[in-house]
Amino acid sequence: MEKTQIQELIRTAMEQLTYSYAPYSHFQVGAALLAKNGTIYKGCNIENAAYTPSNCAERTAFFKAVSEGVKDFAGICVVGGMNGILTDLTPPCGVCRQVMMEFCDPETFEIVLATDTEHYQVFCLKELLPMGFGPGNLTE
Repeated sequence: MEKTQIQELIRTAMEQLTYSYAPYSHFQVGAALLAKNGTIYKGCNIENAAYTPSNCAERTAFFKAVSEGVKDFAGICVVGGMNGILTDLTPPCGVCRQVMMEFCDPETFEIVLATDTEHYQVFCLKELLPMGFGPGNLTE
């Protein structure tokens, strides 16, 4: 992705922090998922008192896109912090990495972790999920 695309994703992910529902952990997360067609799907974390039904920002964005028929993705930006204050990078959890593996090429899908538009790191999915299990493992 180009720097301008990355910065747009960071801004969009940061905006999603305001929609985060995190009354228990107070750790707000926003995500901006870039489809290959140029559409950006937004997501925030949504907690639940029973914890297990909670959903991460990344999966919220993926599920929104897939529910609209989109399954080709270029990258995602994830930001997060206590009470919406971004102090460190927020990498996706293992479940979110597995969802990414389902829909994305681990060699080319880019994951942007940021604290603001000037301070970020970019990883490919394979770096964050080495030897990931995906659809290719189930073909003959």
